Amino acid sequence: MNRVIVGLSGGVDSSVAALILKKKGYEVIGIYLKNNSKNSFCDWEEESISALMVSQQLGIPFYIFDITNYYKKIIFDYTINEYIGGQTPNPDVLCNNKIKFKIFINKSVILKADYIATGHYVRKKTTCIAGKTIYKLFTALDNKKDQSYFLCNLNQNQIKKSLFPLGKLNKENVRKIAEDAKLINAKRKDSQGICFLGKINLATVLKKRINKKLGQIIIINPKCQIYKTRYKILSGLSTIDKLEILSQKIKYRPKYGKIIGYHKGVYYFTKGQRKGIQIGGLSQPIFVIDKDLTKNILYVGLGNNHPGLFNSVIFIKKEKINWIYKNYKHLIYKKNPFPVKVKIRSRQMFQMASLYNIKQGIYIYFHSPQRAITEGQYIVLYFRNELIGSCLYNS
Repeated sequence: MNRVIVGLSGGVDSSVAALILKKKGYEVIGIYLKNNSKNSFCDWEEESISALMVSQQLGIPFYIFDITNYYKKIIFDYTINEYIGGQTPNPDVLCNNKIKFKIFINKSVILKADYIATGHYVRKKTTCIAGKTIYKLFTALDNKKDQSYFLCNLNQNQIKKSLFPLGKLNKENVRKIAEDAKLINAKRKDSQGICFLGKINLATVLKKRINKKLGQIIIINPKCQIYKTRYKILSGLSTIDKLEILSQKIKYRPKYGKIIGYHKGVYYFTKGQRKGIQIGGLSQPIFVIDKDLTKNILYVGLGNNHPGLFNSVIFIKKEKINWIYKNYKHLIYKKNPFPVKVKIRSRQMFQMASLYNIKQGIYIYFHSPQRAITEGQYIVLYFRNELIGSCLYNS
């Protein structure tokens, strides 16, 4: 009998994952990862009790492991430092790779388990290439619940050891399975917020770490010449040279706009943000289009379709790319451009794009301009419905 560790969060998804695996004949062990940090808004006691009670219902062993200090060092401090550096990180992606799957696999060695499992909505498949077994990830059959985006940084060993029992189910199926089994959390609401932190207000946390510093809010006219200049010099250039120019970040300067107010620190804002700017009396809402950390200037644009919010091309350095299987990059490099589907945020519908490869990395050309691509975020690449890699975007 194969033994499997299931990461139990106290929610219905991971509980049903454990139930399904037990019914399939696995020897199941439940694990809850405890974050008791003062910065966490998750009620770990309530969650762990829920996980414990489900384990008792299923008749499986249950363990709690305290990750408070490790989480603070690897995820929380990293997230805060990224914001201070002007980035907008995605701690959920990093958490899966560096916390959940890493710890589960380490514990599987101690507990002599063959596999680990989670309640993620994603599908795993295997194939054989040149006599070697390759482990692949595909989007869940339920597009609304698909969580492949959050697993974009996993490696072959992590996928090899993992089971995803919910990949072919939708949420209604999962709820029904839980209700039929009379699980105590069958009707519990889905968790929200950041991995192991809950609905934390990062702006509040940042304000405790960074002193307030008054700065200008400058509005940029959508007809500003800076949006037209780059297109005037594209004629006659090669495709790669055009992509290079279009991928360059616009360097805003105060002279390009006018002061409309003041803020208390650019660190609290991210590209595309509307709330918190606190400027009224304008014909349309204003959105953050950029920030100058050195001069503490926040640049904004009027209206949801301001050109400063959109990008058609970005460049990703090769060291910022994670391929689920290393040979993917060789296959892609054989066809230039290579057609892909892309997500720049987890809930986004697939966006069509083309990859153009050069020695230093790849250009991603979006067939439709993308709104508010933010530094520090992951751009996740798919071929058909297969997750093939991810890119950490830094302009």
